[in-house]
Amino acid sequence: MNVDIKEVKLNKTENVSGGTAGCSLAATLSERFSVLVVERGRSPYENPSILNKMYNTYLLLETDEFSSVAQSFTSEDGVPNVRGRVLGGSSVINGAFYGRASDDYIRRIGRWDEQLVKQAYEWVESRIISEPVLTPWQSVLELGLLESGFLPNNGFTYEHIEGTKIGGNIYDKYNIRHPSSDLLGAGNPKNITVLLNATVKSIIFHGNENERIARGVRFIKSDGSTDKIYEAYINQPHESDPWGDVILSAGALGSPQILMLSGIGPKEHLQNFNIPVVQDLKGVGREMRDMPTMTLLTENPLMETPQVAGISKDFKFVVEAILKLGSSNEVLTSVGGKVAFIESTGWLKLNSTDPRRNPIVKFNYLSKEKDLDDCATLVQLLRKISRSKSVVTFLRNEQLPDLTGSASPPNPRELCRNNVTTFYHYCGGCTVGSVVDSDYKVYGVKNLRVIDGSTFLQSPGTNPQATVLMLGRYQGIKILKSREN
Repeated sequence: MNVDIKEVKLNKTENVSGGTAGCSLAATLSERFSVLVVERGRSPYENPSILNKMYNTYLLLETDEFSSVAQSFTSEDGVPNVRGRVLGGSSVINGAFYGRASDDYIRRIGRWDEQLVKQAYEWVESRIISEPVLTPWQSVLELGLLESGFLPNNGFTYEHIEGTKIGGNIYDKYNIRHPSSDLLGAGNPKNITVLLNATVKSIIFHGNENERIARGVRFIKSDGSTDKIYEAYINQPHESDPWGDVILSAGALGSPQILMLSGIGPKEHLQNFNIPVVQDLKGVGREMRDMPTMTLLTENPLMETPQVAGISKDFKFVVEAILKLGSSNEVLTSVGGKVAFIESTGWLKLNSTDPRRNPIVKFNYLSKEKDLDDCATLVQLLRKISRSKSVVTFLRNEQLPDLTGSASPPNPRELCRNNVTTFYHYCGGCTVGSVVDSDYKVYGVKNLRVIDGSTFLQSPGTNPQATVLMLGRYQGIKILKSREN
């Protein structure tokens, strides 16, 4: 149910954002509890072209400051990027590729029940994931990867395993996208209320300095048509502690931004904006990571989302065909590879107290020598793929140019320094152990959680969409079980 913005003082037990993790989380919690989803963007269903694969690239190009489905930003590194601003979050605008995290990644997390993780993945897959029908270009890339040593050929699989694979896709056979917002239909519709075009300004706290309790959220209209601030409160039975939680699922940029605007973050930074400090939590906005990406074959005229992936022997490199934002407001199809499990970290800071504006973020790409060395190795892999017989024959080109187009391209390390870009798989800012505990509860306050990709210390290596969707379902089940006790 979508409702107009008004002052909301409902018997809600959970407040969550409507991003990729937030929708699977809300659907799960609605099985037993009332859920209020506060989403800063619009509905992806109001315009049929939003979910049609034919118009996918337009979503990345048609950006504006306050209302577009994709919100563009450029990191302090100078790399253009985007984030979702719509019910369903970045699952509405991403490359649509779906692949689970590797078993090794799940084990390294250390706190997840592997059987419940599997069940959560399967719950998502049974509802919104399809097996793609490969286009000619994707079939050629599959052969090029195999020729280049990405072995074995694993065929279609959700698993993140060494070799060449065909992944799942959130486009169905009719080329219609099924973002995480579709999962709201798997919940109890009587228990879900969605507020659209409502940007969270801050979290409402009660209590004293020794015990801060999250009680609700303040929000404004996203279009800025009014300065009025609205409020939504968690149900408070019998004037005791509220039963529910405020849960942030606003993504790696949105969740740390909201925490800071609410007074949770590094004290010195908050004081620069005259924000009253609720909790001096220095980890907020820290440990930001984005996997450095290199792209070749920028002359390829095909506008396709990835279906095939090549995964290196040690999971360090992942190669796909990707859509890349060009410097002159255009979208290019490229073969791109990313360096996974990087050492370089960055930071996020507030740009203003206006929650509709992007925060400032710097990922410090390749600031660690090991990451630069790995990127140089990746360049050599991409060159090998670009010169494979299958790819060269398909593109009718005897030798494909490097990213620079130079006949004598620079050495790989120099190429990396000058041309690093993004796969749009950034994470961090509210990491487990620094900002939230193993139950995703924010340190130092009660009834406040963060459940999304901002809690990842490292991205899963593969496209994180599947794991973010899984996390919402997984933590929803954990919360339901904890309430039973």
